[in-house]
Parts: sequence; C-alpha cells; structure tokens
Amino acid sequence: MKIKKNIAISDSGFIFNPDTGESFTANPMGLEILDMLKEGLDLAEISKRIMARYKTEKDTVEKDYSDFINMLEQYNLLVHD
Repeated sequence: MKIKKNIAISDSGFIFNPDTGESFTANPMGLEILDMLKEGLDLAEISKRIMARYKTEKDTVEKDYSDFINMLEQYNLLVHD
C-alpha cells in the first residue's frame, strides 16, 4: 500500500487531501511512517527501522502501525498495490 500521489504532506506533518478538501496533522512518528510508506517500504521494514531507532517492542510497533494505517484508510489517503 502507498500514499495516494495527490496527497500533500508537509515537513511539519500537515496532510492535505485535494480530493476531499480535508486536512489532517500527523505527529512526528506518523510523519516518519508516512515517509517510509512513500519510499515503498512494507510493515516488516518499517517495524525494523522503528524498533532500531526507538528501542521498542515489535508488538507495540505493529499495533501502532496498524492503528495508523486504519486511520489513513478511513480518511481515504491510501492506495493498495
């Protein structure tokens, strides 16, 4: 899955969906995940990077990732490969 190409994301975490006119704000961790999704990384690679950087547990990362992805899907910001 990837972020839709027309979604605008600022360096500060401001997200704008031109299709709906809605805007959102991501926290720093959300912004990191968005950047990794834009790179085309999958859950395994994203988890690996986050666990290495923040010294956290795999279960915690995967739950938080899943919650964040569900939110992105709810707001129609993702496209599935």
